[in-house]
Amino acid sequence: MPRYSYKAVAADGEVIEGEIEAASREAVVERLHAQGHVPIRAEESRAAAVARASRGPALFRARRVARQDVAALTRELATLLQAGLPLDRALSIMFELAVTPPVRDVTEAIREAVRGGATLADAMQAHPDVFPNYYVGMVRAGEAGGTLESVLARLAEALKHAQATRESVRSALRYPALVVAMAGVSLAVLMTAVIPEFRPLFEGSGAAMPTSTLVIIWISDFLAAYWWALALVAVAAGLALRQHNRSPDGRLRWDTWLLRAPLLGRLVVKVEVARFSRTLGTLLGNGVGVLNAMSMTIETLENRAVASAVAKAQGRLAKGEGLAEPLIETGVFPGLALQLVRVGEETGRLDAMLLRIADIYDEEVRREIERLLSLLVPVITLSLGLLIAGIIGSMMAAILSTYDLPF
Repeated sequence: MPRYSYKAVAADGEVIEGEIEAASREAVVERLHAQGHVPIRAEESRAAAVARASRGPALFRARRVARQDVAALTRELATLLQAGLPLDRALSIMFELAVTPPVRDVTEAIREAVRGGATLADAMQAHPDVFPNYYVGMVRAGEAGGTLESVLARLAEALKHAQATRESVRSALRYPALVVAMAGVSLAVLMTAVIPEFRPLFEGSGAAMPTSTLVIIWISDFLAAYWWALALVAVAAGLALRQHNRSPDGRLRWDTWLLRAPLLGRLVVKVEVARFSRTLGTLLGNGVGVLNAMSMTIETLENRAVASAVAKAQGRLAKGEGLAEPLIETGVFPGLALQLVRVGEETGRLDAMLLRIADIYDEEVRREIERLLSLLVPVITLSLGLLIAGIIGSMMAAILSTYDLPF
């Protein structure tokens, strides 16, 4: 059986850690519960070694609190509070459990602020780069309603879903990116190292070369002589695009183009609908007013075109028009999502219906990515094959022409 490293809180509040053999992580948690402990973390020993490695030399340490760290921090704090520990003690334990210096620093700052009389929401609000407004708003609502533990548990679940969606997109794009990179390297080697070797043969024969071969040789010479200029142009274009997207108008234009892009636009819409629905549903389910919840949700949307459309819907919502009709007018949200929002409003269960929409579109995103990959990888491979075949064919035609001499 695999070995698991664990950290838990004993009945007297002491943090304990160690390793245990078990069939699964759930078995470790059950065993710790049976011993009267509150499990905080249980992971395979190899994962624990990776976590400990993050405390290594300063050169390799994280410089900021990552999103997955925020999710883990939220989940651990919810677990400790649900176990009946006071907030101050829970924050002290989390400070001891921090795996990276940035997490340790943020946890310590929050603990000291709480000890100084600040609420947890106010302490977190002092770190907007770690805890966004919607997060702070939910914590504030939980503190006001006496349901902080359940609010943090819901937040942890929402962050987990968001991280899973983000990771699925990144993982899905790694293989196509690798194929494109290898294709670029292969073409660069072919054009700058292989093609020039045939020049002496062609020049010595005196035979006329096909036009396609002349074009390929010209491209090869250009790449060999000015590769640095092309690299500079690529870097300059990337910097220019980045600078363009830093301005509000530039970012809006870019995000609007993304929504209209074939295949990609549909995927972006589904990702944003899932993020919008999960955030708004979680906020409403924890007692945040609908207008405040909409304001917080808009800040979580990454596509500025979608955020702008939702902001317009918020203005009509403030006039008492409900949520479904203004969202229909945006022309962004899919029909299924709009119908489910309408049903949620009619039945008085809008928060639950929004979470259901988020689950539906998270699954849609996963399937859409699989469909795109099933098209993208073969298209890239086929295009690369045809391009290399064309280059080789042109070179072979030129080689054969060198032997086409008059008798």
